[in-house]
Order: sequence, then structure tokens, then C-alpha cells
Amino acid sequence: MRKNIDIDEKLLTKLKLISAFEEISVKSVMEKAVSFYVEHKEKERLKSLSDDEKEDLGLLLLMQQSDRDDVVTREEIMNALD
Repeated sequence: MRKNIDIDEKLLTKLKLISAFEEISVKSVMEKAVSFYVEHKEKERLKSLSDDEKEDLGLLLLMQQSDRDDVVTREEIMNALD
């Protein structure tokens, strides 16, 4: 998807310099910067969670990884609980 955005000339110059030093495109520099920022914010948010919220998030992530087509019978559940 192609989007046009307005960038300040000073910022564009800095992006061009970084891209020249890193030997990658300005687009790649911007993508890396955005990815880094999002990752940083996610880590910041995780640090501020309570223990209960961390547990809930962990369970949610485990549930998302589970195979929804895998079915367990009631009997298997009861045997596991014993």
C-alpha cells in the first residue's frame, strides 16, 4: 500500500543521512524506527501491568496459540482432574 506523508525537511535530511550510513533506503529506516517505537511502547506497557493483568495477558496469548480444531472429550477432562 502506498501512502503519501508530509515530512519536515530537517527530518528528511536526517533520514537520508541515516540511510546512507546504514546503506538502506529511507523507507527502511522509517519502518525500523516505527517498529522500534511500537516495541518500546509495548515493553513500557508490560512493565506497568499488575500481576493479575500479566497473568490474564499470558492466558490470552496461550489461548491464541491453541489449536481450535483439537477437541477433548468430557471424560478426558474428568480424568485429568482426578
